Amino acid sequence: MSYLSWSSDLDTGIDAIDKQHRRIVEYINQLEDARSQGDRALIGEVLEGLVDYTQSHFAFEEQMMEDAGYPLLRGHRRVHQLFIKQVGEYCRRFDAGEDVAEELLNLLQRWLFNHIRHDDAAYVDDVKANMQALERDEAGDGAKKEGWLARNLRRFFGRGH
Repeated sequence: MSYLSWSSDLDTGIDAIDKQHRRIVEYINQLEDARSQGDRALIGEVLEGLVDYTQSHFAFEEQMMEDAGYPLLRGHRRVHQLFIKQVGEYCRRFDAGEDVAEELLNLLQRWLFNHIRHDDAAYVDDVKANMQALERDEAGDGAKKEGWLARNLRRFFGRGH
């Protein structure tokens, strides 16, 4: 049984973002599994992966918003920064030997789904419109070059994404 389950109301309609959000949910479920097993070393590994992946996701998402000229980017970026700071504090407490897994899981569950449903939903129309315009421009060029989305996925997540 998963700690968190994905539901279709969380889909933004932007495939790359939805895949990233689902991956974050997988990390959160792995964190719960490690917590329930009482495996502190595994908790640390999963926590590190979750933090790294989430930071890459935020950077990718912010680049999409910036490229789309999303007017609320500064506020959205600030929400991301505050969240990273908050999770960083949990990581410091964990590194100091404190058992923070359950508290962190509760935060992650509340924050992620609320953030997707409200903050992320607000940028979807702007980003989709920009992506469609970029696809039209790239198709019109006729060149066999890497597209905007593929370039940015590789930039933020590496070759294997």
